[in-house]
Amino acid sequence: MTSPRPFGSRLLGRSDQSVRALRVRVQLLLTITLVAANVIGAAVVAGLSLLLTPGSALSGQFVVVNAVAIPVYVLGGLVIGAWWGTKGALGVLRWVIEERPPTAAERRASLRVPLRLTLLQFVLWAVATVIFTVLAALLQPELVFAVPFTVGFGGVVVCAISYLLSAFALRPVAARALADDVPSKPLSAGVHFRMLLFWCLGTGLPVAGLILLALRTAVLGDISETRLAISVAVLAAIVLVFGLLVTILTSRAIVAPIRSVRDALAQVQHGNLDAEVAVYDGTELGLLQAGFNGMARGLRDRERIRDLFGRHVGQEVADAALGKNVELGGEVREVSVIFVDVVGSTELAAARPPTDVVELLNRFFAVVVDEIDAHHGLVNKFVGDAVLAIFGAPNELSDHAGSALSAARAIARRLPVEVPECGVGIGVAAGPAVAGNVGDWRRFEYTVIGDPVNEAARLTELAKNIPGQLVASWRAVSLASADEARQWQATDSITLRGRAEPTTLAVPKAAAGSAVDSPEPELRPAT
Repeated sequence: MTSPRPFGSRLLGRSDQSVRALRVRVQLLLTITLVAANVIGAAVVAGLSLLLTPGSALSGQFVVVNAVAIPVYVLGGLVIGAWWGTKGALGVLRWVIEERPPTAAERRASLRVPLRLTLLQFVLWAVATVIFTVLAALLQPELVFAVPFTVGFGGVVVCAISYLLSAFALRPVAARALADDVPSKPLSAGVHFRMLLFWCLGTGLPVAGLILLALRTAVLGDISETRLAISVAVLAAIVLVFGLLVTILTSRAIVAPIRSVRDALAQVQHGNLDAEVAVYDGTELGLLQAGFNGMARGLRDRERIRDLFGRHVGQEVADAALGKNVELGGEVREVSVIFVDVVGSTELAAARPPTDVVELLNRFFAVVVDEIDAHHGLVNKFVGDAVLAIFGAPNELSDHAGSALSAARAIARRLPVEVPECGVGIGVAAGPAVAGNVGDWRRFEYTVIGDPVNEAARLTELAKNIPGQLVASWRAVSLASADEARQWQATDSITLRGRAEPTTLAVPKAAAGSAVDSPEPELRPAT
């Protein structure tokens, strides 16, 4: 599910917004950001001028000139800054408008747009500082110290706010730039550098102003104690207010990427491995976001491999393999085995198109697998059109024989109804067998080897020729629970091909009426 705030704010839209919507949104936010930053800077200059400039200096030719020069420059700076800044930014971001992946150079340039806009503001305010300082020196020399300080400090405010707000406005663009190729190191100023820079802007420079004011008073002595106290109080207030503003904006810029990763981790914790974070930061925080996405991809791949592995070898075998070291060899276990084989598969393949044969076999396998899983068995392998299933390995079952016999009866009941096109033979046997990994360390499979497997295969051949098409060994019935054993009846005792000892056969009582009757051996309690 896509987050309604993939970039940390609803103002930035959704990650799947159209290019047109993104362009309008970015242009509007950048324009508002630059204008707001300059208005705040102008307000700071006006406030500092009123508080720090002596009352006697607020008159004369310099004030008259500034009454005209300041509005003209501020208005011109707003227009030029907004136009030049947004035009330059959109020029760098042309790849977004053209809906194509960025080149490496375009990616770096896109991530540095906030710095570029900040440098533009720095140039405009530096020019203003020079112009008004020259005017002060020519028209009212006693303001030569106050003017560059107030205008310069206003420029610092504008630059700090411009960088933080423009970086915020351009998060959707940064996300697209970093969508396909996240670099191994930050492409913009790192978090450490940002923190030092904003400390300098929010705290260092105002305190430096206090130091300069104190030095000026000590050297020139042209400021009264009252004016000095007012100046110190004003600069201290600026340190508090402006420092707090910069700290809030900086903390939000840092917390937003961390919060996005935290929210995505919560989704993964609740089982949503499709969770993904929009990477919109060019610093170490962006690498953190990209690292989460890489971790999530790894988890998805691991889960997909685990699922495929479980489908190929059985979920129990997969869980056992993932939970411990896999070794060749096995152990002797008491197991029950079901062997199911299609009757006349050669004729089926000759009479039907291959696609029809595959579709028929898939329906046949679906019934068999469904019942084996429902009775907690393991489909060990598909052998052409036959299925070998194990009960009691790799996981132990308290009544493996009863589960196997119950599953066999369910399969025999469902196949004639759901897959009437083909007949089958079903054999069930039980006994000791070696269960484990067979093959070479480079390629092996989990299987069971032993007499029950061979016996089940021979019983399958017999089952193809009797009503019900299901035969089990009486040993399997005798090992089953009493409830399951009551569903079976003994018939003949036959020496199967390849075996020295005779096998007593058993069939479900529902089909026993058509079989050869013989006295039923005494049922022994299940062990």
